[in-house]
Amino acid sequence: MSNPAVAVEAQGVTKIFGSGEEQVRALDNVSVTIRENEFFTLLGPSGCGKTTLLRLIAGFEHPTDGHILLHGEHIAHLPPFQRPVNTVFQNYALFPHMTVADNIGFGLEMQGMPKQDVARVVDEMLTLVRMENLGRRRTSQLSGGQQQRVALARALAPKPKVLLLDEPLSALDLKLRKEMQIELKRLQNETGITFVFVTHDQEEALTMSDRVAVMNAGNILQIGAPRTIYDHPSERFVAHFIGETNFVEAELIEIDGRNGRVQLPSGAEVPASLPDVDLSPGKVTVVIRPEHVDLVPDAGVLQGTIDNVVYFGTDTHYHLHLDDGTPFVARLQNQRDSAAAFTEGDKAGITVKDNAIQVLVD
Repeated sequence: MSNPAVAVEAQGVTKIFGSGEEQVRALDNVSVTIRENEFFTLLGPSGCGKTTLLRLIAGFEHPTDGHILLHGEHIAHLPPFQRPVNTVFQNYALFPHMTVADNIGFGLEMQGMPKQDVARVVDEMLTLVRMENLGRRRTSQLSGGQQQRVALARALAPKPKVLLLDEPLSALDLKLRKEMQIELKRLQNETGITFVFVTHDQEEALTMSDRVAVMNAGNILQIGAPRTIYDHPSERFVAHFIGETNFVEAELIEIDGRNGRVQLPSGAEVPASLPDVDLSPGKVTVVIRPEHVDLVPDAGVLQGTIDNVVYFGTDTHYHLHLDDGTPFVARLQNQRDSAAAFTEGDKAGITVKDNAIQVLVD
């Protein structure tokens, strides 16, 4: 039996579309465990398999191989309408001729819930999504953000055990999208329902999630808390996809569990975090985030020459090339009335904050 604290579990799931030369392996032996009451995000580029996995959980597709479990029970035999999950789609799929209240209550009425109970739940949902005064308005008269709230309220009304969200913020403008990120996390906290969220937007994933699964080419490359995924990516794709980063070739000279020491191109030996795989001493690639470094006028653990200085208001980006030619970016926060400490053509030493160097698997 699966752990009762597990909401959704995929066990060795493979999904193949088409046949012969046109065969596409959308998921390749994917296994993942999603906990109860968790905001879990599937993050990756278009075509990585994240929406396919969501559709398998919802029942809109069936795995070619492997199993999908919901709270420890196999659900392959259940059609979508019999699974205790609901889905919020990109286009919301609201009924434009109905009022907000009618849209929210539609699914409950289809389930045979008494009218007085439907009205009570609709009122609860309107309060939850902060639309108490808009129940009688038609959805065609609402803004994009309001329509999104209605779609959420309708999906939450039957109190599903799991809510699946397929890039529901993609149609919103930037300001509204940021507001709805906060709202989604609030709704998840207040309802206690497991949210499984699909996005290609790294900021959405880092802002809302309890854990993130980074996907590419039908595989899950890394699962972890947002801070872990950002600060300690295990693979080059993860490091490159989430945020800006520097890749530096180094020599792994010491291994002690998940900790080690590397020799940088400058010859400096520094501590580094290691991925959770077996490694041997030798050539490796390390990741250093631009905001985890500082520039100094004298020697640092790395040395370089500044090629370009870009002012962003809150911070300044210094584009350098190291002594071995490797490109490198340092992002330094600006202080009020401070002037740039370095200009183009200056030599600079680079210091690195503690626990900021991560060795990659590849």
